[in-house]
Amino acid sequence: MKKAILALLVAAAIALFFGMGLDQYLTLGALKEGQGKFAAMRAQSPVLVPLVSFVLYVVVVALSLPGATIMTLAIGALFGLWYGTLLVSFASTIGATLAFLASRYLLRDFVQRHFGGKLQGISEGMAKDGALYLFMLRLVPIFPFFLINLLMGLTQIHVRTFCWVSQLGMLAGTIVYVNAGTQLARIDNLSDIISPGVLLSFALLGVFPLIAKRVARAIRK
Repeated sequence: MKKAILALLVAAAIALFFGMGLDQYLTLGALKEGQGKFAAMRAQSPVLVPLVSFVLYVVVVALSLPGATIMTLAIGALFGLWYGTLLVSFASTIGATLAFLASRYLLRDFVQRHFGGKLQGISEGMAKDGALYLFMLRLVPIFPFFLINLLMGLTQIHVRTFCWVSQLGMLAGTIVYVNAGTQLARIDNLSDIISPGVLLSFALLGVFPLIAKRVARAIRK
């Protein structure tokens, strides 16, 4: 009964998000349009705005809603590299852990009953080397962020291990995306796109997966 209530609450929250059209605010265009307004709000409420941003980020990630990337860019534009990285790193880890726990609580028993035999090898591998597998998945963005959270909830990996490995594995990518957000905040017209800072940020976004693959390969060896 408790599982059914929780599942309904999650479904209702997701339906409310899309029903109210909130997804239209988590776009790059909306970020650019509201950049000045957000900066003014932060100047007026230097404590409340970071807190609200943190909570919203946690909710978006916990419910596996689209828009985490845009929120990361927005936080970078609003709070800068180091403060933004700190905020996103902990908010994304908490949100991912909540999604992980929800998946484990709502889906794990069902999956074990119907697919336990087929997943036995995966479960044994996760119990033995789960931290390494998770770290490589976080470091190399092969699968969507939200999918990793949900799938890991079906395995035997410990919650504490999921938390610290996720935060460590996502840190480099978080820094890259937050830094890109700080550069986007400086774009006033099309000519600004060719500035060295912007070019460097997007170059890092493109090169990072290649570097991550090499690091993961070295760890595996």
